[in-house]
Amino acid sequence: MKCKHLLVLLVLCFFSTVLAHAGGVRGVVKGDDGELLSFATIYVKEIGTGTTTNAEAYYEIQLAPGNYQIIFQYVGYESLLKEVQVNEDFIELNVVLRTQVMLLKDIEILAGKEDPAYTIMRKAIAKSKFHTQQVDRYTARVYIKGTGQLIDYPFFMKGAMEKEGFDPDRVFITESVSDIEYVRPNIYNEKVISIYTQGDDNNTDPNAYVNGSFYEPEVAKSVSPLSPKAFSYYRFVYDGTYRDQGFEVSKIKVIPRSRGDNVFEGYINIVEDYWSIYSLDLKVTKLGVNFRIEQTYEPVEKNVWLPVTHKFYVKGKVLGFEFMGNYLATVSDYKIEINPDLDLEIAVIDEKVEEDLAGKLEQQVKNEETSEIQEMLTSGKEVTRKQLRKIMRAYEKMELKQQKEPDIISNRTFKVDTLAYEQDSSFWANIRPVPLTQAEKKGYATADSLANIEKLEREGDTLKTTKRKGFHIQDIVIGNTYKIADKTHLRIHTPLLGTNYNTVEGFNVDYAISFTKTFDNKNWLSLKPTVRYAFAREKLSGKFDLGYGFGDFDNRSDIVLTFGRYINQFNNDEPINRYVNTFMTLFLERNYMKIYEKDFLEFSYKKKINSKLNMSLNMQMAERRELFNNTDYRFFDIEGDGFTANAPLSLSIPMTTFQEHRALTAEVNFVYKPWVKYKIYNGKKSAIDKSSPIIQLSYIKGISTFDSEVDYDMVELDFKYGFNIGIRGHVDVMLRAGTFLNNDKMYFMDYKHFLGNRTPFVTTDPVGSFRMLDYYTFSTNEEYFSGNLHYQFRKFLITRMPLVRLSGVRESFFVNHLINNVTTSSGYTELGYGINYILRVFRLEAVTSFYDGKYQDFGVRIGIATNFDDIF
Repeated sequence: MKCKHLLVLLVLCFFSTVLAHAGGVRGVVKGDDGELLSFATIYVKEIGTGTTTNAEAYYEIQLAPGNYQIIFQYVGYESLLKEVQVNEDFIELNVVLRTQVMLLKDIEILAGKEDPAYTIMRKAIAKSKFHTQQVDRYTARVYIKGTGQLIDYPFFMKGAMEKEGFDPDRVFITESVSDIEYVRPNIYNEKVISIYTQGDDNNTDPNAYVNGSFYEPEVAKSVSPLSPKAFSYYRFVYDGTYRDQGFEVSKIKVIPRSRGDNVFEGYINIVEDYWSIYSLDLKVTKLGVNFRIEQTYEPVEKNVWLPVTHKFYVKGKVLGFEFMGNYLATVSDYKIEINPDLDLEIAVIDEKVEEDLAGKLEQQVKNEETSEIQEMLTSGKEVTRKQLRKIMRAYEKMELKQQKEPDIISNRTFKVDTLAYEQDSSFWANIRPVPLTQAEKKGYATADSLANIEKLEREGDTLKTTKRKGFHIQDIVIGNTYKIADKTHLRIHTPLLGTNYNTVEGFNVDYAISFTKTFDNKNWLSLKPTVRYAFAREKLSGKFDLGYGFGDFDNRSDIVLTFGRYINQFNNDEPINRYVNTFMTLFLERNYMKIYEKDFLEFSYKKKINSKLNMSLNMQMAERRELFNNTDYRFFDIEGDGFTANAPLSLSIPMTTFQEHRALTAEVNFVYKPWVKYKIYNGKKSAIDKSSPIIQLSYIKGISTFDSEVDYDMVELDFKYGFNIGIRGHVDVMLRAGTFLNNDKMYFMDYKHFLGNRTPFVTTDPVGSFRMLDYYTFSTNEEYFSGNLHYQFRKFLITRMPLVRLSGVRESFFVNHLINNVTTSSGYTELGYGINYILRVFRLEAVTSFYDGKYQDFGVRIGIATNFDDIF
C-alpha cells in the first residue's frame, strides 16, 4: 500500500513539474457587440482537442511548444481561425467574434410555395442513418463538469435548511476526466481516470458522459428534429446560409407544431452537401423542468463530423424546490475507425424539388436489387432520398442478422479507476481544460469549510456527531442495514412500516430480519424470518422465506421456499393496500379488507427459458381457517351500518364462510415477450420496459389428494401492451380471458377475483384494475373476460393551453369492462377521465360506473401518475 501511494506521489510530482513549465494560450472571448461569450467552443486542429470558455468567457489551453491553428466558435457568430506559435510561456489571446452574417440563397419564397428549410431537412433526415453507421469505432478523452445550485425551497423547510447552513449562492460542483470508447452499433465504454472533489466525502460519484445522438429518432424520449417522423412534430423555417471554415452551413429554425413535453424548439445548423449537424441550440421541457442543449461539431476526419462540446442547462421547480444546473463536456483526442462500407461521398437528391433528376435515378434502379444500389452508392453517384433510405434499411437488417445479440439496444460500461481520487488540486489546476469561475471556486472552498467544521465537531463531541457503525438500540425501531462481509448484508426491517390496523387483528405489527448473500458467480441466497403479532387476537404468527437464485441472465432460475402461519386476503393479488385499509377503517369506518389465516408450506420456482420466455411454478399445501372481527375500534363513529363481517359478499355464492380445511394447489405460468429489448450496464442485463407485448398463459389446479378438499382446474390468457400513437398520445391495453374447466370442489378464496376498489385511493396498476368495482361482488368460478383500455392525450381539454402542457400535465380517458356468468349480458363498465402528473407525481380521476348498461355510481379517485416510470 505504501508503495502504491509513493508511486502516485511520484507521478503527480512529475506531471506538476512538466506542466508547470508548459506554455499555452489564454484569454477572453467576446462578441463584436461586447457580450461575453460563455462556453464558446475552442478547437485545436493539430491535436484534435476541444474545450470551451467558462461562464465568465475565460479560457486557458496548455500546449507544448509549436505552431497551432485554433478555431473559436459560438452559435450566432462567425468562427474565427487563429494561427499561434507557442513557446514556454502563455500567450494572451483575447478574441472578438463577429456576428454571423446570413447570405440568403437566391430563393424566392412565393405564396403557397414550400420553405427551403424542408428540402434541407429532408436530405439531413435521409442521411441521418448514414451518419449513425459511418464510424465503426472511436476513442476519445472527455472532461466533464457538472454544477448545481438550489435557488429556493418551501417556506416550511426554512428552519431545517438554515440549520444545515443552506446558502442560495453556493454552487455544488463535480469534475472528472474519462476515457471513452464507442463500438458500432451500441457499445459504449467509459473509464473515469480522474475525479476532483473537495470536502469530507472523497467518494463523490462522477458524472457520466451523455452521448445521445440527434441522428437517432429520439433523444431522452423526445422526438429529434432529424427523426423520420419529424415533419409530423415540427415546422421548419429557413433562416439563411453562411460560410464557416470553408463550409456552407444552413441555419434552420425548429418550431414545434404543438408546444409541450418531448418536442424541441430552437435552431439546428446543417452542413450543406454533407447534410450533417454543424451545431445546434435546442430547448425541451420535461414535466415543467426546462432543459437547453447546445452542441458543436467538428470534421474530425474527412466527411466525419463528431461533437466536440456538449452543454446542458436545466432549471425548474419541483414540490417547492427551485434549482438550476449545468453540464459541460468537452471531447478531445478523437481516434476513429471509419466503416469501410460507408467511406464514401453521397449526393442526396430531394425528389420533391429535383423531380426530373430524381425521376431519371429512380428509372435507372427501378428493377435493380439492393446489392446493385449499394454498388451505385460506392461508385459515388447521386441517389434519391428514397434510395438512400432503402439501402440503409437493408444494410441495418443485414448487420442485425450478424449480431450475436440483436435484441441488445445498448451495452454500456462505466468504471472508476482505483487512483481516480488521488490527484490533488495542483494537478487539476494544470490539466483542467475549462477554468473555474469565482462561484465555482467558492463552491469548492465552502465544501472544504463545511468538512472541517464537521471534523472538529466529531473530534469534540463524538457522542453527537460521530457516524456510528454497527448495531445500536434504536435500530430495533427504525431499522438498519449492516454489511457483515463482502457481498453479505443483514437488514432489520423497521416495524413502523409493518404496523397496520384491521377489524380482525386490531393493531398488528410485522417484524422482519433479512439476510442476503451474493456470490461471485452472481448467484444469491436470502433468508427472511417474519414475526406478526395481532393485539386484538392476542396471537403470534409468522413465516420464514428461504430463497436461492442461480444461472446466467438468459437462463436464470430462482427457488423460494416459504412456510409458517400467516394472514391472507381472499384475493391473492391484494386489491386493497394495508395502509389504505388502516386509514379507511380508523377514520371512515370502512373495513374493506377481508382476510383468512393459513398454516402453509409453499414452493416456488421461476425459470428464464430464454430471453423471451419465462416459466414459473408454484405449489402450496395449506390448512385454511376462517377469521372473525375481534374489535370495532375506530377514531370516529360515523352514523350508518358500522363495520361489516369479515366475510366477502358475492353474487356467485350465497355464503362465503367456510370450515377449516386442507388445500393442495399448483399453478404454472408462461410469460412470453416476443419483441423484448434489453440493455446491458456494467455486465448486468435488464429488459427495457414496454418494449414488447406481454402474453401470459396460466393454469391453476386444485388437487384432491393428501386429504386436500379442493378439486378444480382454471386456465387464463392475458395480453398487455403499451404503445405510442404518433404525436397524439400513449395507449395501454390489458385483455384477460379465462375459464374453469372443472369446479367440482372449491372454496371462495379459489374463485377468480378481480382488482376492484372502493376507496378514494388507487394503489394497484391503473391498467388492469377497476376504480369502483366491489372487491368480491363479481367473483366467479366459470368463464370470464375483462378488458382495460387507457388512452393518454397529449392535447385534449385543459392541455390545449400551452402553459398547462409545458408544466407536464396530461389528460387521459379510460374504459374498464368485465363480463362473466355473474354479471348480466351487458356486464360491468367504467368510463373515466383523468389528469396525470399533477405536481409531477399524482393523478386525479373522475369515474362513472354502469351495470347492465345502466348508470350505477360516480366517484373521484387519487393515485400515482399513470406511466410514471416512462417519464424519463
